[in-house]
Amino acid sequence: MNFEKLRKQLYYQVVLLGGVTLVTTAALALADKATSADIAAAQARDMQQSLVQVLPGKYDNDLLKDTLVLNGPNGEVTVYRARRAGRVEAVVFKVSGNGYAGPIDCMMGIDRNGHITGVRVIKHKETPGLGDKIEPAKSRWIYAFDDKSLGDPPVEKWAVKKDGGVFDQFAGATITPRGVVKAVKGGMEFFDKQKEKLLDEGNGH
Repeated sequence: MNFEKLRKQLYYQVVLLGGVTLVTTAALALADKATSADIAAAQARDMQQSLVQVLPGKYDNDLLKDTLVLNGPNGEVTVYRARRAGRVEAVVFKVSGNGYAGPIDCMMGIDRNGHITGVRVIKHKETPGLGDKIEPAKSRWIYAFDDKSLGDPPVEKWAVKKDGGVFDQFAGATITPRGVVKAVKGGMEFFDKQKEKLLDEGNGH
């Protein structure tokens, strides 16, 4: 066996493999750099659209830049604040509940008086034709939260009718609306607990 020849062949293969890996890595890095800005812009547009849906009206600040991160019952919560003349008039943040097929993520808006300005489901895996009635394109159920507060209805009535509350359930899919109602109620309680921080009150504002 010609060990010298074998050694040269192995060296060549290692160098070749290393070169291919280097070129591939560089190409992936360039592609990532080229597309990251587009991805970030698309995500910002999606978030802006979600904010507009739950927060009607005109505000004079950039909600995407006016944020506050606070500890919630299930981890950190990013809050987007809407201002007029510097005063926080409303806030928007994400809440999550447990549906039949998995988590249900919602964006909800609340004005400074504690009334809901809107709720929209932004992600779910519920059964088409049953649980997907939480989408505004499928039914008007989600609009039942508009202008509600922790006092209207009373706290103990923040549940679906099957559980003694005031919100409708779906035929054959009670778990889905129950999860959304619980999530929204939790969002209202979070707002009530963190109100001073959310509205920039109690700190000289």
